[in-house]
Amino acid sequence: MKRRQLVDNFVAQYAAGERAFVKIDLSETDLSGINLTLADLQEAVLIWANLQDASLYHVNLSGAKLRHANLKGAKLRSANLQGADFLNADLSDADLSWSNLRGANLTGANLSEANLQNAILENVIMPDGTLLD
Repeated sequence: MKRRQLVDNFVAQYAAGERAFVKIDLSETDLSGINLTLADLQEAVLIWANLQDASLYHVNLSGAKLRHANLKGAKLRSANLQGADFLNADLSDADLSWSNLRGANLTGANLSEANLQNAILENVIMPDGTLLD
């Protein structure tokens, strides 16, 4: 299935009320500005995906692969990001407040101006490679 058709099908299913998209592969897709509030994207593959300014409130991205993803300005408030891989992702200006980042990999990620207020940051690998206990 071509990427554009995959995205169109995904968006249509979400609009129809579907929220479970466990292990979906949306790598290299343009999802900028999309609203995926409450979506279950556990273990999704979003490598090189463009999620700039996306509304991802209360989304489940636990175990997801978001390497090199563009999440600039994304709204991830109260999201489950436990164990997610954000290697070299752009999270600048993202709202990560109240999110669960326990065990996430943020190596090389851009967190400039990101809101991490009240986020759970246990066992997180920070952008410089240090581990927060």
